[in-house]
Amino acid sequence: MFAGPDQAVLLAAGLSAGLLVLLLLGLAVYRLLKQQQQKCQSQYEELPSTRPSAPGPSAPVIPVSQNSWATPREIPFQLPPRCPTQPEWSRTEGEERKMEAQKDLLAPRGSLSVSGWYPVGTVLAGLYSDPPLNEVMAPPPGMAPRLCFSVEYRHSSEQLVVSLLRLSNLPPRFHGNVTLAELRLLPDDRRSRQAKARGTGPDPEFNNLFIFQVSAVRVPRSTLSVCVLSTEQDGRRRAVGRILFPLEGELGQAGRVLWRDLETEGDTQCSDLGDVQISLCYSPALQRLSVVVLRARGLQLLPDAGVCVQVSLQIHSQVVKSKRSCVVKGESEPSFSHRTTFKLRPQHLEEACLRVELQQPSSVHSEPPPILGMLVLGPFMYARGPQLQHWMDMVSSPQDAIKRWHGLGRAS
Repeated sequence: MFAGPDQAVLLAAGLSAGLLVLLLLGLAVYRLLKQQQQKCQSQYEELPSTRPSAPGPSAPVIPVSQNSWATPREIPFQLPPRCPTQPEWSRTEGEERKMEAQKDLLAPRGSLSVSGWYPVGTVLAGLYSDPPLNEVMAPPPGMAPRLCFSVEYRHSSEQLVVSLLRLSNLPPRFHGNVTLAELRLLPDDRRSRQAKARGTGPDPEFNNLFIFQVSAVRVPRSTLSVCVLSTEQDGRRRAVGRILFPLEGELGQAGRVLWRDLETEGDTQCSDLGDVQISLCYSPALQRLSVVVLRARGLQLLPDAGVCVQVSLQIHSQVVKSKRSCVVKGESEPSFSHRTTFKLRPQHLEEACLRVELQQPSSVHSEPPPILGMLVLGPFMYARGPQLQHWMDMVSSPQDAIKRWHGLGRAS
């Protein structure tokens, strides 16, 4: 069955009406949406701004109060002066300088530049710096000759480290000479270690390091000996002085700088029994030991009493040879100049010693003369202190006459 013409017309009219209705509904909806969008945009534009626009990064701002903004140059702030003002015409130059310094200190602190508010250069750092640890400070001039050194014992390697640093206040007669130092560790060290100063004048420097291999048991019983010599242009050596540094109880702080006065010939103090001056010289080529007793001082003598000196060479307990000088009378400081020579082989230097006695002859020849005082010069087997050092200096300086003062002791 096919529809008639009337039905086709009605169907087309219905479709056209439906499309028209849909088109109108779409237009209505579009207008409503557009109106709502416009209404929302207008509401956003009407809202007041709660934050002011910030300037560019080239102009930083600093808040001064809650409702105002300003640049650093516009800060209305100033510190009151700390001192009462004074008329400019009555100020002196010193007061003007103080006022300028106060202006710098009272400058505004709001500047971004540090140099604009901080008084750079007003603090003297040298007033607050601590002196370096273990700094080698020279003693004031006019004092006795002094030696600067340090001693340290390393238990892990059993080594005694001695740093010889410098000398100070050398006498003027030694300023143009070459200064030497001879180190020994008594009593076991027979070979001396030598150091040469790097300059001349009153304060020559050494800066030498010496290492002695010694066990921890022997360290407290050892003594460091340093003998300072001055070499003249003709090659002759003259003794400046020496130190004897016992290591017992002196090895506390590691690397501690020490100053010790040199013991010179003129510094020897008189003992209770008096002193005697002796010169020693040994020649290995001739196997000859020369002893000269020069003079004595501080002797306890009776008026018009005479005194003589007797020198004996001993090897162990056996007396090899003895010689007595002439009697000198009527002098409080007698001068003997008594010279004695002994035949002594180099291998016997560690076994021999010299015994020097000052005697007061009696009227009765059968009785032995009373001994005013005596001393023993020799190696560690017989002597200690200056007597031992004198003997070691003689052995280490062959052909040179070594002269020393020694205090007399009581006869045993």
